[in-house]
This record gives sequence, C-alpha cells and structure tokens, in this order.
Amino acid sequence: MQDAPLEILPSTKVAELLESYPELEDVLVAMAPPFKKLRNPLLRRSIGKIASLQQAATVGRLDLTAMVNELRAAVGQPPIGVAVNISNETYLGTAPEWFDPPSVAVVIDDRALTADQMALTRVLTALVPLGERQVVQLTTTFLPAPGIDAAREKGLRTWSVRESDDHYETYFAKT
Repeated sequence: MQDAPLEILPSTKVAELLESYPELEDVLVAMAPPFKKLRNPLLRRSIGKIASLQQAATVGRLDLTAMVNELRAAVGQPPIGVAVNISNETYLGTAPEWFDPPSVAVVIDDRALTADQMALTRVLTALVPLGERQVVQLTTTFLPAPGIDAAREKGLRTWSVRESDDHYETYFAKT
C-alpha cells in the first residue's frame, strides 16, 4: 500500500516538505533570501527538521497563507483558506526584565559563520559556562524563529530586536 502524498500545511516541517517534494527547493529558495541556507545539506537536515512552514514564513517575512498556497499549487494541491500567522510580536517587543546590556557575555554573528556552522548550536554551547545573569547575543540577517522556539523549548529565555530589515539581535539567557 502506497502512502498518501504529504499534504502541505503551515505545520509541515521544511525537511519533510523537501523530502516529499524535492522539486520545491527552488520554489522555496526563490521566496526569500534566508531560505538560500536550505541548499546546505547540513543546515537543511538540522534546521529543516525543527522549522515548520509557519516559522519559515516568519523568518522570510512572508504571508503564511500565500507561501503555503504557492507551494501547494506547485505540486497540484488545492489552496488552503486563511492560515493563522505567527506575529513577530511573539519574538519582538520591549526589553524583558532579565535583559541588561552589560550582561552580554558572548556575541555571535551569524553572518560570520561558515555554511556548515549552525548558529543555535553555537549559542547553546556558549551558554553552558555562563551564569544566570549572563546573556548570549546572536546577530542575524533574519528573525531566527525556529532557533528561538527550540531555545524556548529547552527552557531558555529569549528576546529579539529588529534593528533594520536585514539586521536582528536575539538575546538568549538561562532561566
């Protein structure tokens, strides 16, 4: 018995999407500059497993419904209705009480990492020796929603600031 084809939904993981429909890689990469990282097999295997299309839409600053429907159309699936978008306010906002600029102990710039280095792994490693009030700062060209969600699932505190269209600062701290 053959499995039914994967239905593309906002909850679909990027890796699952690309395993089922490898032809969608070019479609996805063309949607937003941050998606170019999906061409790296290591990052695709790691981030792709945790990132849903809903999170990818946040990273790419895309309308979730339009993104999902474009992918669905490319494989002959009918469009979905209005999908619930995650607001960037889930990640951005006013500085939390735990954040203090002098508490930044480690700064990681994703723009300086090589293609096989994963920013979240570097953040988690940097946090290990730090004390409760010390913070790791991650600089990226996009809002790293999947990494933020993964860090939160590990019980870490996070807060992000959008400095410009292609400059985000995200802060991580132990709870």
